[in-house]
Amino acid sequence: MQQFNFATIGALLFAASLVAVLSRRLNFPYSVGLVAAGIAIALFAPGIAPLFGHDLIYYVLLPPLVFEAAIQIPWTPFRRELPLLIALVTVGVAIAAVVVAAGMYWLIGWSWIGAALFGVLVAATDPVAVIATFKSMKVAPRLHLLVESESLLNDAVAAVGFAVLVGIAAGGGASARAIGLNFVETVFGGVFAGAAVALPLIIIAGRTTDRLIEVTLTMLIAFGSFILAEHFGASGILATLTAGLIVGNYGFMGSISEDGRQGVLHHWEYVAFLANSLIFILIGGRETVIPILVVTEAALIAFVLSLVGRAVSVYPVLAVFAPTRLRVPSAYEHILFWGGLRGALALALSLVLPPSIPERDSIIAVTFAVVAFSIFLQGLTMPWLIHRCTTDTEPDWH
Repeated sequence: MQQFNFATIGALLFAASLVAVLSRRLNFPYSVGLVAAGIAIALFAPGIAPLFGHDLIYYVLLPPLVFEAAIQIPWTPFRRELPLLIALVTVGVAIAAVVVAAGMYWLIGWSWIGAALFGVLVAATDPVAVIATFKSMKVAPRLHLLVESESLLNDAVAAVGFAVLVGIAAGGGASARAIGLNFVETVFGGVFAGAAVALPLIIIAGRTTDRLIEVTLTMLIAFGSFILAEHFGASGILATLTAGLIVGNYGFMGSISEDGRQGVLHHWEYVAFLANSLIFILIGGRETVIPILVVTEAALIAFVLSLVGRAVSVYPVLAVFAPTRLRVPSAYEHILFWGGLRGALALALSLVLPPSIPERDSIIAVTFAVVAFSIFLQGLTMPWLIHRCTTDTEPDWH
């Protein structure tokens, strides 16, 4: 069995560091460079990079990414945008999933349950490449908030929907009441788990001004909330998102010292850098072993459907808010649409599809292909689009 040892970690982080330096000098999207590096490593030094496994991604690398993003979301503007965000991640995700599922059912011939599972998992977006570009271009705070918050909530809702469909596929209750109850338990269980872990540990953090202890407690909050929620069948992503919002707002407003706040932010920025680096290198490594030629037609159709689904889930929903104070400039709409890249969560979810799904292997292969198309095509063009769309955008109102 392949081992993920310190030598492996060192080699991958060294490669990630070189890619980061080169990407910055060439003004190249970091995530795209990492995937390319992963492909090169897999081709020229096979066996170095470990396989892209669900547990590694979902339980080890995903929680810090969610937590690091959540602690930087300011509560007041987030609450102001919440009606808009909720519409995007509920109605929007449902529309996107239905478009993709219907297309894969009618055009490719997948079963309804297989197409539905694929539609939900491919609705999960990854803002990493876009946010990295934001940091280098200094975009308006509202645009940054909308993209990052929408993606975090989007991932949580997609993961919950996927869990509900997996339960149905595994023989669980398929009645509307059972589905609704499962959804509510998963959502509210995740929120409760996040608060149950974060609040007492934040109170403990308030008893010390030692930034090392405060950083350690945030580590326990991030992973503890995720593990607790998943243990009871709730959403780990929602739990860690809730915990991050509590730490980033309530914690930073008094419980955590000023010195500790800076330490926490720097620590999680570094942890997120490590997690992102490993994830994208592993994605690149896995791309070399999937049967791209076998699923090329299905993958291209799926990628086009994912773009269509994203478009009809973003523009009509935002149009509803046009007459209100939450109106979104058209430039922001284009960035929200094209910035909906697919990433690690979609891949992690595809790897836990039940064996009973007839198209399981095809769904995994197509998902990896769609993620590759998304990272390279959308990731490479995002800097140009952001520059084009934000040059003459109306002033930010926050």
